[in-house]
Amino acid sequence: MNGFSSMTQKDFQHVTMAVALAFLWAATAAAQTSALSSANTPGATASAAWHDPAEPLTGKPHPKILPRPAGAIMRQNVDEKGMRTLIHDLVGCGTRLTLSSWDDPKRGAGCGRDKVAARFNEIAKSSGGKLRVTVDKFESTSARASNKPIRLENVYAILPGADERLSKTLFIVSGHFDSRPSDVMDPTLDAPGADDDASGTAVSVESARLLSKQGPNNEGSYRATILFAAVSGEEQGLLGSSHLVDWVRQQGYAVGGMFTNDIVGADAAPGGPHRVRVFSGNAEIEDCDSPARELARAIEEIDGRFAIRMIFRIDRYSRGGDHYPFYIAGLPAVRFTEPLEDYNHQHQTPRTENGVEYGDYEKYLNFTFMGDVARDNAEALRQLALAPAAPTNVKLTGAVTPDAKVTWDAPEDADRAGFEILWRETTEPRWSVFDFAEALGKAVLKGVSTDNHYFAVRAVGKNGARSIAVVAEAERRDPPLPSTLPKQ
Repeated sequence: MNGFSSMTQKDFQHVTMAVALAFLWAATAAAQTSALSSANTPGATASAAWHDPAEPLTGKPHPKILPRPAGAIMRQNVDEKGMRTLIHDLVGCGTRLTLSSWDDPKRGAGCGRDKVAARFNEIAKSSGGKLRVTVDKFESTSARASNKPIRLENVYAILPGADERLSKTLFIVSGHFDSRPSDVMDPTLDAPGADDDASGTAVSVESARLLSKQGPNNEGSYRATILFAAVSGEEQGLLGSSHLVDWVRQQGYAVGGMFTNDIVGADAAPGGPHRVRVFSGNAEIEDCDSPARELARAIEEIDGRFAIRMIFRIDRYSRGGDHYPFYIAGLPAVRFTEPLEDYNHQHQTPRTENGVEYGDYEKYLNFTFMGDVARDNAEALRQLALAPAAPTNVKLTGAVTPDAKVTWDAPEDADRAGFEILWRETTEPRWSVFDFAEALGKAVLKGVSTDNHYFAVRAVGKNGARSIAVVAEAERRDPPLPSTLPKQ
């Protein structure tokens, strides 16, 4: 007698119900998996994953898309040997802790300053006089300086803009040449600082060589001014970059964008080279993004998603960098950092413990990756410094109407081709071009709801260079709320 024939009718019903539920669960899971697969498959139709009404229903614009500027910086033009030499020279200073000597030519912060300034001056000589090098001396303090004034020096190389309308717009690329051991207050300990942050300093210096060696399209000059910086005091509390914010203002510049390169020299994970991370904060802006976020998007669009990994965060958890003083000032500032950090090789006094080697040495660097980062920085700077001024006073109206309306202002510019009107889903990280307007003023997006998208505007030069996008600020209408009854 088999087991099935001995089952009661009630038992059979229970088994039948269980089997049916199992099939139902499997079918639901398969459908969900299929939908997710379709949604994440390039080229999959939208209807496979969702079904929303088209906006606009008819007559979607077909904007002209100008090609990006010619004369892109080629990867083979990056001087990896020069970067390696500068890093070797900086490591040879023993320590570059800001609290160390500024007067000893062979050891300390002053040694690091001299190595950077010497390399900048070499580049300036070959630039035909375009690049100007200066050492900025100042005092500052922090808890990591025992709250006493200490000496600091930053090194700048400035490539002036040739367009009088934009020469006071400044794009900055920076690394910090100071280093630190495990004890950030002890200048007697060695602190080679190859990755943190001789690597970022080398990227800033190499960007100066690449961009001053040739003008845009191998001739002429850039419209905006570019500042290549190597700052001190980062490890003592962002002292050099905080001073740089003030220095820029004192010189009458408006910051168009600031890149800090900090820990950009290693890429040890298998399968490299990998993308460099670009961190950008959102600030305290509701329903739109900060200037920093728009700068990150611009960098990714210029260099490509294969090169740039956008991280929508101000910085790594519990960490800080030289972009931060610019960011909190409301300026477009981002941080470049290698894909995965090895904490045995940063902020460590050189030593070996339990068979583990600690210390930030040159031998852990990857110059192929670092050269990629240098090229990505230089090309993004090149295109941004060629672009027209970004629009101002960008506004979104049209609430409770069928059409979104975007307005903006911009200075007169004979070299500007027009403006791209951008839009994106509220959950989409990247912009798309909705339309192109040759004249400034106003764009009406027929049949496009103000509620389902974010909108922005950017200026486009006749050379194809784009400004950073400026998000359209929506008009605010507070909903009606209960009023307080007068006391009886």
